[in-house]
Amino acid sequence: MQFKNNTKRGNVTFQGLRSFKDTLPKNVKKIINKKGHIYSETLSNWRYIVGDELFKVCYPKTFKNSNKFGVSTLSVMVQRGYEVDLEYSKKKILDKMNNFFGYTVVEKLKFVSFDNEQKIYKNNDTKQKNVAINKYQSKINDVKNDKIKKSLIELTRVYKEK
Repeated sequence: MQFKNNTKRGNVTFQGLRSFKDTLPKNVKKIINKKGHIYSETLSNWRYIVGDELFKVCYPKTFKNSNKFGVSTLSVMVQRGYEVDLEYSKKKILDKMNNFFGYTVVEKLKFVSFDNEQKIYKNNDTKQKNVAINKYQSKINDVKNDKIKKSLIELTRVYKEK
């Protein structure tokens, strides 16, 4: 918690639970207060706002509040090839968002396209016994506790993946 330092009282401690907002650092509080509510509600209700078809090909990226230089803007990532569909439903999305919040939250939508190259990696099922280097493998096999042996093999597997 953040308190003003009072030299007469010494250290002040509280017993019991603190609220979640009091445990957060100042920088995080500023971000949440600035744009956290609108952006998080938009993320959680994105399927309702855009519909099932557009939900599969786009998602909100960032939200910028209005200030003296510009209007409030929602940046949306769109899969390449579906920009036209989203452009046609732009007015519908703006109306649904503003009706959802009850006031004019977003005045402008900005689209950013991305390639949807889903790379499918095959999981090579490595046998646990051949993961470690041979000189360490014999030492691991000498361990009598099964839990420790399994955790060492898992550790070497994770280390080898990095």
